[in-house]
Amino acid sequence: MRALAIAATGMSAQQTNVEVIANNIANINTTGFKRARAEFTDLLYQAERAQGVPVVDGQLPVPEGVRIGLGVHTVGIRNLHIQGPLTQTGNPLDLAINGRGWFQVTSPTGEILYARAGAFNKGPNGELVTPDGLLVEPAITFPADTMEIVINEAGNVYAKRPNVQQPQLLGQLTLATFANDAGLEPLGNNLYRETPASGQPVVGPANQDGFGKIHQAYLENSNVDPVKEITELISAQRAYEMNSKVIQAADEMAATVSKGIR
Repeated sequence: MRALAIAATGMSAQQTNVEVIANNIANINTTGFKRARAEFTDLLYQAERAQGVPVVDGQLPVPEGVRIGLGVHTVGIRNLHIQGPLTQTGNPLDLAINGRGWFQVTSPTGEILYARAGAFNKGPNGELVTPDGLLVEPAITFPADTMEIVINEAGNVYAKRPNVQQPQLLGQLTLATFANDAGLEPLGNNLYRETPASGQPVVGPANQDGFGKIHQAYLENSNVDPVKEITELISAQRAYEMNSKVIQAADEMAATVSKGIR
C-alpha cells in the first residue's frame, strides 16, 4: 500500500526535524551559534487521472484530476543568521559584532575562514588568535609590555604601553560580508567556509556602510530561543506520532484484506 511508504517518508522527515532541533538546543550556550531550520518539500505526484483533458471527444475537459502525493523529503537545512544578544564579559579580547559581518580567521592550510564568535586570546608571541590557536586576519600582534588594549567600534586596535603617553595603533580589524550568509558551509568550532552559494566576500572596516560595529568586552550569544525550540519539538513529535498512526492503520487494513482472502 502506498500509505505505508508515504507515512514512512513523513516519519523520516520528522526525525530529521527533531535532530536539527536537538542540535539547536545543544548549542543554546555556544558563542555566536546560529540556529538551523529543516525545510521540506513534497515528493512527486502519481497521476491517476489527468485534469484538463476531456474524457470523450466533444465534452468539456475534466476540471480536477486525480493525483496522489508520494510523501515528503528534506530539501535543506537553513542556518538562520539572525543577530544574537550581546553579553558583557569584561575581557578586552572578547569582541562582538553588532550588525552584519564576519571575523576572518586563517586556517593552518592558509585558507580564510569566517566566524561570528569573537572570544579571542593572545598567542605565545602576542598574536591575536582564536581559542583553537588560529590567527585572526588581518594579523594583530601585541607588544610584550602592553598594559591595556583598546578596540573601538571601527576595529582599530590600540595598545597602551608604559612610558608612552599616547596609545599605539597596532592595526585595524576588518569584517567580511556575503550576499547569502545562509550559503556558508558550517565547519564546526564556530567556523564557516565560503561556497559558491554564499558568493564571494566583501571585506571592509567595521562601522561603515554595510558593516556592523565591533563591541569590545562583549560576546554575541546563540540566537536559539528555548521556548520556540521546545514548541517546535512538540510539534515535530506529534507529527511523527501521526505518521506512525497512518502506518498502523494501513497495516490493519492490509491485515483485513489478507484475512478476507484466506
